[in-house]
Amino acid sequence: MTAATLEPSSALDRRIDAIARERRTTRRSRLASLAVALALVLGTVYAIVIKDTDWARLTWQSVATSLARFAEFDTSALPGLVDPAIDTALMATLASFLGLFLALPVAWLGARNITPLGRASYVFGRGLMTLSRSVHEIVWALIFVSAVGLGVLAGILAMAVRSVGFISKVIAEAIEDVQPGPIEAIRAVGGTKFQILWYGIVPQVLPVVLGTVIFEWDINIRRSTIMGLVGAGGLGLVLFREMARSNYGGIATVLAAVLALIIVGEFVSHYARKAII
Repeated sequence: MTAATLEPSSALDRRIDAIARERRTTRRSRLASLAVALALVLGTVYAIVIKDTDWARLTWQSVATSLARFAEFDTSALPGLVDPAIDTALMATLASFLGLFLALPVAWLGARNITPLGRASYVFGRGLMTLSRSVHEIVWALIFVSAVGLGVLAGILAMAVRSVGFISKVIAEAIEDVQPGPIEAIRAVGGTKFQILWYGIVPQVLPVVLGTVIFEWDINIRRSTIMGLVGAGGLGLVLFREMARSNYGGIATVLAAVLALIIVGEFVSHYARKAII
């Protein structure tokens, strides 16, 4: 066998050895990363759960006693929950529509392929999305309560502003992923920018818009139940009052009403998605 015949075999062996070493290195890196992540998780659990928990109070008897308090439903509070439950549902509905109305121009600014002023408006639109999502709805509620006073309006505005970030981000990304064919066809026949937007982009992203709004309404049902904790009306306000009175039965009754409202919202959003999308 000549040296010319052995050379390709030797090169192949070196290549196989290099691949094997690379795989071993990758495996070690993954194991090291997993070990570091596990150590961080265990350290966090120890610092904020094990170390800071009063384990002397945590007994089966204390847990059973607390659960027994909540098991005594205050049925006398049920008639007073009808109007707050309606307020909660209406808050979620109005906040979702207002959030969509505010999210459309933000999505227009934050979609790279249609943003009007190039990078400047794109960065501005993306910044608005990030700001909306970064601030919790409770914080927004505190801001609007101080601005417009206690009541349902503050809760609606808080949830609407909180919804802008999610709705506009999903719509903007859907706009960036549209098929270019219809847009190029409209542009080729001399269509204006508005015609391109209305006839080329809107039909493609409309199912995404409808699905996102329905999903956000489902989320706002949950959000609206806690808006009352900062005086923004609805079932949350009733819950806060029962908590201030230490009425455990009343708290359990309000929580049951919240759960029932969320279940109804799940059914409504499910069938709405099937009917519209």
